[in-house]
Amino acid sequence: MNKAVFQQSNGMYAINIISACGVFTPEQFAGLGQAAVECGVFRLKLTTRQTVVAVLDADKVAGLEARLPGLNLRVSPYGSTVRAVKSCAGNSALCPRALGDALDLGIALQDQFLGREVHKDVKIAVAGCSRGCVDPLCADFGVIARGKDLFDIFLGGRGGTRKPLHGKLLAEKMAGAEVSKLLEYVLERYGALAQPKERLALTVARVGTAEFLPPGGLPAGGRESADSDFLNFLSGKEDV
Repeated sequence: MNKAVFQQSNGMYAINIISACGVFTPEQFAGLGQAAVECGVFRLKLTTRQTVVAVLDADKVAGLEARLPGLNLRVSPYGSTVRAVKSCAGNSALCPRALGDALDLGIALQDQFLGREVHKDVKIAVAGCSRGCVDPLCADFGVIARGKDLFDIFLGGRGGTRKPLHGKLLAEKMAGAEVSKLLEYVLERYGALAQPKERLALTVARVGTAEFLPPGGLPAGGRESADSDFLNFLSGKEDV
């Protein structure tokens, strides 16, 4: 697994740092700032993938990287791996529009799958409602909350290209505990079906979504509860 450390045009190096889906404790934030000062970091840059890039001289990279584990942070994996998970602030404590707990689910998926080797980089996004602030439809594996502990799954999205694709609906109203099981199966099937270096979106376009559904079928969700929560959200009556 490669690490996301890249030489910049000015000769300095950028090191891409991962937290829990962009969430830092004050101690982590202060510790990273102190480490940045002591390691001579030129600039810190927030990224669209909810990571932090530190730009510094080449001979300082190892010193900064050595400080990260003590802060419960790490350098992002790079290359043909599962990347850092994007998740919105969708839970009952943070976002009044959240229909389900997207943030905790996103962190759990990142803890389980980050750095997993795949044919081509896989990006995951988890949103707490259909507004999709983290672009779940443009992710390889997109998750959108539909109710309390109920999520829709979209597969094969692709952004960051001249030919973006929206993911295709794979499953509806899945319990949060089942999402990781489905992702595990999707990655197994991707490994079996993809051509060398083929992006998941292209594999899905070539073979269809049915090839990524578990043979035993998907567990049924609570349609009545999900629809009720969604209607309350639309009418501004959500109880979160």
